[in-house]
Amino acid sequence: MSRSPNFRVLMTTDTVGGVWTYSCALGSHLAASGADVSLVTMGPRARAEQREMLRGSRVRLIETDLALEWQDPEGQDLSHAQGILTSLEARFRPDVIHLNSFREATFAWRAPMVLVAHSCVNSWALACRDTAWLDEPRWRSYTERVAAALDMAQAWVCPSQSFHDSIAEIYRPQSAGVVIWNGIAPKGFAARKQDLIFAAGRLWDRAKNIEVLTAAAPGLDWPVQIAGPADSCPSDAVTWLGQLPHEAIQGRLQHAAIFVSPALYEPFGLSVLEAANAGCALVLSDIPTFRELWSGAALFVDPTDSKALHRTLANLCADIRERVRLQRAAHEQSLTYSLTRTTSAYLRLYEGLLSSHHAAAPASQIEVRA
Repeated sequence: MSRSPNFRVLMTTDTVGGVWTYSCALGSHLAASGADVSLVTMGPRARAEQREMLRGSRVRLIETDLALEWQDPEGQDLSHAQGILTSLEARFRPDVIHLNSFREATFAWRAPMVLVAHSCVNSWALACRDTAWLDEPRWRSYTERVAAALDMAQAWVCPSQSFHDSIAEIYRPQSAGVVIWNGIAPKGFAARKQDLIFAAGRLWDRAKNIEVLTAAAPGLDWPVQIAGPADSCPSDAVTWLGQLPHEAIQGRLQHAAIFVSPALYEPFGLSVLEAANAGCALVLSDIPTFRELWSGAALFVDPTDSKALHRTLANLCADIRERVRLQRAAHEQSLTYSLTRTTSAYLRLYEGLLSSHHAAAPASQIEVRA
């Protein structure tokens, strides 16, 4: 595959969570390598501060107002979405389709297509132990569509082995998936940190499990700040910052000595990676993804035990030697998850897809190492 401006990628995204950060970083890096990248949004349009994340890149942003798949489990918007997206393929004639959600993989694409699984409703519900509603007909339709998407993709990707194994167990796809860790551009961090505990997460998302942090916060010597959308501050023991621009969160991470993620469910956790790269000591929930990515560079706590979280944070606030050790270990580990490595892995995947597509070889013969 030629990495020249003539190589074209049509990539879908949404603006609700970490997929936007991932898409902007990867799309910009692909464009810097010479690819022509069209980034197509679904769901809410990008806010002004989100658009800033693409400033200076050669990424073409296309906004569609199409429904997000988890907001439309019955597929009522499906035919409309197919018409718009396939018309974009006809217009831009991409060499590769890169999808960051499931349902679009069931469309009749002409170019080879890779599907990246960032999360799914079923794995979310299992991790949150809230599965009764999955028996509703609309969510059964969603499940069937996700399974069909995985089978129709020429290749499917997960950002961690733990999440890959969950997807494989739930949907039993016909082909083996590929694991490509997410990555960010490395940055330095402030040598002098503030006595501050920081977290980020949507209060309405049970998977983020922010409630356990608000329960653990009373009595801590250090202030606890939480960034993320919420209708009201859930506790007087924390400072709720509301939804912040990505750049503002980066600034908070530079200053915070400790970053906390008590998540019940996290297929990767870009905010944790950004915190580690900023030199924060990590206190994470003891879930398979975080163990896979951060063993040896974080403290792990039962995400259902607010008292254990309180003790861990209190001890870390008081122990400067352990805190500095964890800050250095987290930063060093973060360098493993570089954007250059991630982009190279996707380029190799694209090359394999195109070779297979041109030779009409089965997708099962594609092998990629991140």
